[in-house]
Amino acid sequence: MRHTISVLVRNEFGVLSRVVGMFSGRGYNIDCLNVAPTLDPKISHVTIVTEGEDEIIEQISKQLHKLIDVIKVTDHTAGTFVDREMAMLKVAPAPEQRAEVLRITEIFRGKIVDVGQKSFVIEMTGGRDKIEAAAQLLEPLGLREMIRTGPLAMLRGL
Repeated sequence: MRHTISVLVRNEFGVLSRVVGMFSGRGYNIDCLNVAPTLDPKISHVTIVTEGEDEIIEQISKQLHKLIDVIKVTDHTAGTFVDREMAMLKVAPAPEQRAEVLRITEIFRGKIVDVGQKSFVIEMTGGRDKIEAAAQLLEPLGLREMIRTGPLAMLRGL
């Protein structure tokens, strides 16, 4: 089962490497990893997406709690949460397909952030399924490159 885990950590040198090292040292795979400071610049928010049974994820959470610089660990899979990711897609359509690329971008509420002689760069934000559906539609039109952030997650409510 796919799990999205948020970890609040002290924003100090080496913390991320200790978190990632805990995963790799125990043979756990990280599918996606995002890190950024919070409103408090002394604290960072780490979002980790991994696959595993509930028991394995519970073990990961317990081991993360043992790390000195970890403040809080939340497995979002158990509660209601909002997650979004951002993707940038480079599309190089044939001249007669440029309008179709613009229509698909509009339908998916994407934004053209760069226009070149032969290509567009599209910024798209949304759930994983939305990003993948847009990429599938753009692929036959000349999708050349895609870069994704992976999800950011936040619990609903207070």
